[in-house]
Amino acid sequence: CNLSRRRVERGAIGGVERCPGPEPLYQIWVGQELGGERHQVGFSNPSVSPPTAQPAPAKPAPQSAALPSDPTGTDWLLLILPGVIWGASFLFIAEGLRAMGPNGVTFMRILVGFATLTVLPAARRPMAGSEWGGVVLLGVLWMAFPLSMFPFAEQRVSSALTGMLNGAVPLFAAIVAAALARRVPSPGVTVGLAVGLAGAVLMAWPTIHEGSNSVTGVLLILAALVSYGFAINLARPLQMRNGALPVIWRAQAVALVLTAPLGLPELLAARWSAGPLLSMLALGALGTGVAYVLITIAAGRMGSTRASATAFLIPAVALVLGIVVRGEHVALLSVLGAAVCVAGAWLMRRASA
Repeated sequence: CNLSRRRVERGAIGGVERCPGPEPLYQIWVGQELGGERHQVGFSNPSVSPPTAQPAPAKPAPQSAALPSDPTGTDWLLLILPGVIWGASFLFIAEGLRAMGPNGVTFMRILVGFATLTVLPAARRPMAGSEWGGVVLLGVLWMAFPLSMFPFAEQRVSSALTGMLNGAVPLFAAIVAAALARRVPSPGVTVGLAVGLAGAVLMAWPTIHEGSNSVTGVLLILAALVSYGFAINLARPLQMRNGALPVIWRAQAVALVLTAPLGLPELLAARWSAGPLLSMLALGALGTGVAYVLITIAAGRMGSTRASATAFLIPAVALVLGIVVRGEHVALLSVLGAAVCVAGAWLMRRASA
C-alpha cells in the first residue's frame, strides 16, 4: 500500500495506506514517536464514514512531518537495528539457559523488557478500560505463550534454527488474516505463501533424522509462530486506536503476571556468570524493550510496510551468531530453506503492496 495522506495532531504517529482490492480499503497504522508529535488519522472505505476524530490543527504540518520518499541514514539505522536485536535474541536465550530453566528465561526477559518500557511516558499513556480484553488476549498470544516456547525449543534444537524458522512469522500472519477475513488471498500472495511454506519445510526437514527430541523442538517453534500469527492480527486494531507502545507495555504486564508462578522460582534459583547475566539483560532490555521502540519510530517515519522489512534480517543474524559464537552445526538444507522462506515472505509483501 502507498501512503496517501496524513493529518497531524498532538501526541502519537501514524498514516493512511490505500489498499487495492474489490473494495478499496484504507489501512491506518498508528504508533508512538518518543517525545514527538502525534500523527493520527481516521479509517474507512469509500462507502463508510470514518470515526469521529478531533479536528486537525489549522496550522499545516511542517515539512519534516511528511514521510520521506527515500530512507535517510537514520531511517536505515532504525530499520536495521530491530532486526539485528531480534536475530540476536535467540543467542541470548541459549546463553540464558546456561544459568536457569526455560521458564526463568521467559519471565526475566519480560520483566526486564517491561521495566525498560516503563520509563517511557509514551508507553504509560492511558487506555480505555474497554480495551483490556484485547490486551489480555494479546498478553497471552504475543508475549507469554510464544516467548515461553522458544527456550523450551532451544533445549532441543539450535538457536540458529530457531531464529531461521522465525522468518516464517509473516506467512502465518497472512494465513490467519485470510482465515479471519474468510477470503482467499490474491494470487500473488498465494504464490508467496507457497514458496515461504516450502522454505519452512526445507528448514525443518533435517531435524526429522535427528530424533524425536529435535522434532519436538520444531513443533514448539511452529506453535509459537501460529500464536504470533493470531497476535499480529489482534494487535493491529488495538495499536491503531491506542498507539503501539501503550498496547505492548500493558500486554507485557499481563504476560509478567502469567509467567511469574513458574518463572520466578527458576529466576531465584539461577546460577549466574557474566555471559548468561549480560545475555539476559540484553534479551530483556533490547529484545523485549528497545527494539519495539525503534520499530515503532521507524514505522512512523517510513510507513509500516517499509518498516516491516526488518524481519528479513532475523534469520540471517540468528544463523551467523549461532555458527560463529556458539559453534552450532546447521544443515545446508536448512540454510537453503531459510533463504527460500524469506524469499516467499518478500514475494508476499510485494504482492500486498
